[in-house]
Amino acid sequence: MRALVVEDDPVVASELVRGMNAAGFVVDLAGDGQQAWFNGDVEDYDVAIVDLGLPRLDGLSVVKRWREAGRSFPVLILSARGQWTDKVAGIEIGADDYMTKPWAMAELVARVRGLIRRSAGRVSPTLEAGGLRIDTLRMSATLDGIPVKLSPLEYRLLDYLAHHVGRAVPATELSDHLYGDADSENANAIEALIARLRRKLGAETIETRRGFGYLLAAGGT
Repeated sequence: MRALVVEDDPVVASELVRGMNAAGFVVDLAGDGQQAWFNGDVEDYDVAIVDLGLPRLDGLSVVKRWREAGRSFPVLILSARGQWTDKVAGIEIGADDYMTKPWAMAELVARVRGLIRRSAGRVSPTLEAGGLRIDTLRMSATLDGIPVKLSPLEYRLLDYLAHHVGRAVPATELSDHLYGDADSENANAIEALIARLRRKLGAETIETRRGFGYLLAAGGT
């Protein structure tokens, strides 16, 4: 999953990036509102974490511009402003959740994962496709009840496909959300990861749709 962290305080930004990386996210960082607005307008994120008190363009304006431009990825506001009026303002302009500083990293990650699940039309932290079950809290998978040993990159790729089950996901999109870009070297790495997952889960688990991408079928193996 790919996240945008918008925070001008370098200490807070570093903590957020480390925590999100540890939770399996690829993270882009924007230190001011103008850069945040541009990144969110041109890149495809799974979630954004946005401070309000930003230089050049405040956080509320950033979120408002995204929503006016049709950008629908979930947004969590993380701010030192704790008044209920600030929270209402954030939700009304299009944010999906609001947390105040200081925060617990575990809670923030849990909220972020919940936002991503709901944006994909899912409620449970367990994703299922046939006999495949993915526990997004424990970052683990089982096939027909048997644990499957996955590398961090294999898990992240499988997790992304499971959030988009039934849809063919292009290799470039997978590369964006696993590595943060889509160069040819990463496209080759995606093919290698898919091959490894097929060996572990069964060749029919992940289909290749020529010209469209890779599909985790709802029926599983």
